[in-house]
Amino acid sequence: MQKIVIAIDGYSSCGKSTTAKAVAAELGYAYIDTGAMYRGVTLYLLENGIAFDDLPRIEQALHEMQVSFKRNRQTGRNELCLDGKIREDEIRQMRISNSVSEVSGLPLVRHAMVRQQQQMARHRGVVMDGRDIGTTVFPDAEVKVFMTAEVLTRALRRQEELAIKNEHVPVEDIVDNLQKRDHLDSTRTESPLRRAPDAVLLDTTHMMIDEQVDFVLERVSAALFSRAAKG
Repeated sequence: MQKIVIAIDGYSSCGKSTTAKAVAAELGYAYIDTGAMYRGVTLYLLENGIAFDDLPRIEQALHEMQVSFKRNRQTGRNELCLDGKIREDEIRQMRISNSVSEVSGLPLVRHAMVRQQQQMARHRGVVMDGRDIGTTVFPDAEVKVFMTAEVLTRALRRQEELAIKNEHVPVEDIVDNLQKRDHLDSTRTESPLRRAPDAVLLDTTHMMIDEQVDFVLERVSAALFSRAAKG
């Protein structure tokens, strides 16, 4: 059976990553969390004291750092690595959330990560989630889903995720962070967050994860059937 690219875009804390991981596992596809890659770059810049407006130094850093994924055999998850070291927990902290939209909006960062993402999925058979997968990274993806949800629902989900990692943040602060990121992601010049014309909308406000996964898998089945029918 021919393999395809499944692009899942949308706002933060809509369930993109959880849904994408489950879909990838169901299909036996690779899963690529592009948001984690931008978080990794943000962590690297912060840890090395590189200002977000120091473009020559950022360009040098992009050549120096190694952003990759490593499979955790215990959990079966792909985890973000910086220079060979797993940094999955650190990139999910609020200090990274507060800066990642600014970093990911830089054209030189965006171009470097998009090239790497396209290389990762050159043989297809991947589920990739992010902000611009269906519009910029893989505009020819066979399945495109754009996820959204009410901001308070998203904030409560994010608060729960942080609490599990022993980081307790008031829901009001998370709402502010999400709204700021929504604005920056949607208005940036380089690859703004927007729904591709051929992407199906998925509002997860009142949906369980298994319902979200089934929704995407139904679109995948339809796409594969269509390809098979065309020969």
